[in-house]
Amino acid sequence: MSNQWDPKTYLAFADERTRAAAELLARIPIEAPTRVIDLGCGPGNSTDLLASRWPGAHLEGMDSSPEMIDQARQSGVKAEWSVADIDGWTAATPYDVIYSNAALHWVGDQASLLPRLMLSVRPGGALAFQVPLNFDMPSHALMRAVASEGPWAAKLSGIRNIVLMSAEQCFDILEPCATNLDIWETEYLQVMEGPDAVYRWVSGTGLRPFVQALEGTERDAFIQAYKARLNAAYPMRESGKTLFPFRRLFVVSRR
Repeated sequence: MSNQWDPKTYLAFADERTRAAAELLARIPIEAPTRVIDLGCGPGNSTDLLASRWPGAHLEGMDSSPEMIDQARQSGVKAEWSVADIDGWTAATPYDVIYSNAALHWVGDQASLLPRLMLSVRPGGALAFQVPLNFDMPSHALMRAVASEGPWAAKLSGIRNIVLMSAEQCFDILEPCATNLDIWETEYLQVMEGPDAVYRWVSGTGLRPFVQALEGTERDAFIQAYKARLNAAYPMRESGKTLFPFRRLFVVSRR
């Protein structure tokens, strides 16, 4: 089964997903960059923020998902769009800003990735990225638990676990090639509406590899088992709202 992204599912929580992108952008101390690229741009919601701040820049958006790039092309954002993997990507010409919103955690070896990206930043420019830090939270711990406990365990045993570096590890990796590092963490208490709210959130991102490895009734059974565990961990209140704590790591590295 193809490993596809669904822009509509992803954008169901567009405001929440774009908030961290905006807060990262606000901390980039580059006033008038000439060349800017958004790595893992998705449907273009983060690229739109870059276009608004730097309307004079040559802007590019790159994503590994053709579906996301198709959506981005329809967004009206003035950018050069391309389909490519971040893993293995290098720039033909250095950028003033390399920006990435919630994408670098999908790349396997960040210890080699981050210095490689810094080499594609011109002196005085910046690499700026944010990634989720919630993979030990119930939303993702339960995902792995349900995957390993059911009759589908063999099919899901090869699903890659995403392991993120800590702020301190990012500092140690980037310090040799940076003139300044701005690193921080934020935990958002996301107030979500309606039933199965956390399931609907993760179904647009981290749950995808698990459900795409299954089919038919087996997939349905996995989803139902996971939903039951999620709803116990994140109960919906009488008001119809569910509280979903979500941690993120932000890095702005000047070259």
